Amino acid sequence: MEEETNKHSGITPRTYILSHCDFTANLTLTISNVISLDQLRGWYSKDDVVAEWKKLDGKLGLHVHCYVSGPNLMLDLAAEFRYHIFSKEMPLVLKSVLHGDSLQFREHPDLMDALVWVYFHSSSQKYNRLECWGQLKNAVQGRQADQFQGFLNANKDGSRPRKRQRPKSIFQALFAFLL
Repeated sequence: MEEETNKHSGITPRTYILSHCDFTANLTLTISNVISLDQLRGWYSKDDVVAEWKKLDGKLGLHVHCYVSGPNLMLDLAAEFRYHIFSKEMPLVLKSVLHGDSLQFREHPDLMDALVWVYFHSSSQKYNRLECWGQLKNAVQGRQADQFQGFLNANKDGSRPRKRQRPKSIFQALFAFLL
């Protein structure tokens, strides 16, 4: 995909797909200027993280999508654990994007000031949420911007979510791992 990516000099459209192998723990980053999130209808069935540069209200931001749970009851049981893992590993995801697309970030250093929007997709209302992680330069270090926490860190019904917690039981953690 490198040749296709280098043909385009613009920032958008640009999509990142970060995949990992459960057995080797290897990460693979795909970067594309021709694939959009709309074309990736099956991405949510995996543990992949998909991110894309998009303009929202005229401002460029990095929109990151994580699949927490779906219509399958078994995945709903693991939603809390998966939400916790995706949240904990988000700085690694962002570092992978920075490393894999370092030329783009060297040519456009202002991208480090763009806001990072993290979408957690879930059939569970509690975990189906949008979080603003602040500017990329801070989010990559795991620091979320305090000024955005109250504004967007809410469930769809407007209620405030509880603080991130560890799985309630070892059974829940083991169950999620086996999925």
